[in-house]
Amino acid sequence: MIVPGVLEIVRPSGPPSPVLFDLPHSGRDYPADFGSALPLEILRRGEDAYVDRLLADAPAGGVTVLRALFPRCYVDPNRDEDDVDPALVADAPAGAFRQSDKSRRGIGLIRRDVVPEHRIYDRLLSYDEVTARVARYHRPYHRELATQLEDLRGMFGAVCHIDWHSMKSVGNANTPDGPGVRRPDFVIGDLRGTACDSDLTELVAQSLRGLGYSVSVNDPYAGGGVLRRHAGPKAGVHSLQIEINRALYLDEARVELTPGFASLQTDLTRLSAIIADWAAALAAKSAATP
Repeated sequence: MIVPGVLEIVRPSGPPSPVLFDLPHSGRDYPADFGSALPLEILRRGEDAYVDRLLADAPAGGVTVLRALFPRCYVDPNRDEDDVDPALVADAPAGAFRQSDKSRRGIGLIRRDVVPEHRIYDRLLSYDEVTARVARYHRPYHRELATQLEDLRGMFGAVCHIDWHSMKSVGNANTPDGPGVRRPDFVIGDLRGTACDSDLTELVAQSLRGLGYSVSVNDPYAGGGVLRRHAGPKAGVHSLQIEINRALYLDEARVELTPGFASLQTDLTRLSAIIADWAAALAAKSAATP
C-alpha cells in the first residue's frame, strides 16, 4: 500500500511474522511547498539514505515494513508535534510549542539545519505551514504505525518493532556526542531498558558483534519520539531503535551507495531472520500464557 508522498507499507511476501520495521527518515520525496534555501544535493544529506534498500529483503522473511516517503528535514516523525524552535515560525501563538533540547540544537520537528553549516531556510515559516505538515504527514505516519502494531499484536499476542535509522559517521555541533566524535558501526537504543525486553537488546547487540561490527547501546542515541510514543513491552509491543553508521555503505557527501552496501545488506537480512525467530518465540510464549 502506498499513500503518495506520505508512506508506503510493504507486506510480507509469505506468511507474516510478528515483526514490524519502521523507517521514519529514509524518505526522499520532497514536497513542492518545502521552500528551502538549499539545493537538493545538500538537503539529501539529512536523509537516512537508502535504509529502505538495505532492508529490501526483510518482507521475504515475514517482516512488515512501513516507511515514510517524505524527508525528515521537512517534518520529522521522530519528534513530538510541538517540539519546534519558536524562532523558526513567524506567527506562532503563545504556548504553541514546547521546545526541547533537540529543537534548541536545530533538529526538532522542523529542522533548522541539515548540518550546522547548512541552514535550511532563509525565511520564517508560518504557523499554518507547520500545522499543515503535521496534519498531512506526521500524524498519518503515526496513525499507520499504531495500526500496524496493533494488527500484529492482535494476530500474535506480541510484536517486535524495530525503528531503523542511519547516522553520520562523525558527530557535529548539533548531535549529542559533539563535533569530531567517531561513531561505532551500530548504535541500538531501548530508552535505557524501558522500550523492550532486555533479551531483544542483548540479542541484537551480540548478533551484530558476531557479524564483526562495533556496537554501542543507548549511547549516543537511546531512542526518540517513535519509541516513546509506540513502545509498550508490558502490552506486548517491544520496540528497539537501530542506528547504522553511514560510512558502512554510503558516500556521505554525495549521498551515493558504496561497494560496502552489498555485504551490509546481506548481514541485515541475516539479522532480520534472527529478530523474526526471537519474535516468533515471544509470540508463542505470549499465546501459551493464560
